Amino acid sequence: MEVAIAREREVLAAAQATISSQEKVLVEKIKATEESIRRESLNEFLGDFRVEERHYTRESKSLFLNKKSMVLQERLFFRNIPLSNWVEHELTVEEGGDLSHLAKACSIFSKTLAEPSGSKLLT
Repeated sequence: MEVAIAREREVLAAAQATISSQEKVLVEKIKATEESIRRESLNEFLGDFRVEERHYTRESKSLFLNKKSMVLQERLFFRNIPLSNWVEHELTVEEGGDLSHLAKACSIFSKTLAEPSGSKLLT
């Protein structure tokens, strides 16, 4: 009788050890799944932000001065909802200056923010 009880206790202890180890594995899997879902949803949320840009050149002529400048306008969107008004920068352009390089260099909104959904460049 005591031998049977001892065997049952051994079997019960082995079953409890198996259950507790499986429980630990399950908890770790749940945490990993929650983290990956959280990361995925954050990336999807950030992917909905985009920057819309447009630029044009402006020339102001006076008697002795001919000034050429580029006006860059930017606006931040979440999906199709504008989050900001047009932010305008006026930059003086030297003769033979590269307008597209100048437009990229002075952007107020980071290009990394706009890259997941792509930015539009309107001219």
